[in-house]
Amino acid sequence: MTTTPQRLALVLGAAALLAAAPARAGKAHQHGLARLDIAVDASRVSIVLDTPLDNLLGFERAPRTDAERQQADAAVALLRDGGRLFRIDPAAGCTLAKVELASAALKLGDAAAAPAPEGHADLEARFDFDCKQGGRAASVEVGLFEAFKRLQRLDLQLATPRGQMKAVLQRPASRVALVR
Repeated sequence: MTTTPQRLALVLGAAALLAAAPARAGKAHQHGLARLDIAVDASRVSIVLDTPLDNLLGFERAPRTDAERQQADAAVALLRDGGRLFRIDPAAGCTLAKVELASAALKLGDAAAAPAPEGHADLEARFDFDCKQGGRAASVEVGLFEAFKRLQRLDLQLATPRGQMKAVLQRPASRVALVR
């Protein structure tokens, strides 16, 4: 039997592995598909989204026209409103603490220093929620399909105090169960 500190270390370690997996494995790039990693512990829920820009904008490069810049700005504004995109089970008492966005093509985050790719640009977003009782979160309502019409499927990896699992969420579904 593991103690609470040991369990927390396991969940945080799993969260680190989930967040690093796309970089290590080489990113598969498929339109309509994004990857969503969710890690839950007693005081935090962290969500990492990795998606081709096409899913968000309909193009995969730096915006070239005023209309494309406005479209990109609107998508970034939606992503920065992580509390609207991800509604965690109220029993956990979570509030959005931080949003980090990275995309070379959109000049966001650490990726802004890299040259913007002309072909298959991506965006990575991290949403951290501080929680009163994160372990009580039984589900997350995901608003990505509603916000981004080109997105069709999310491949999920979950790390919770109850274990690790993989799942798929397909349009129009929006609820991710955090318990088996």
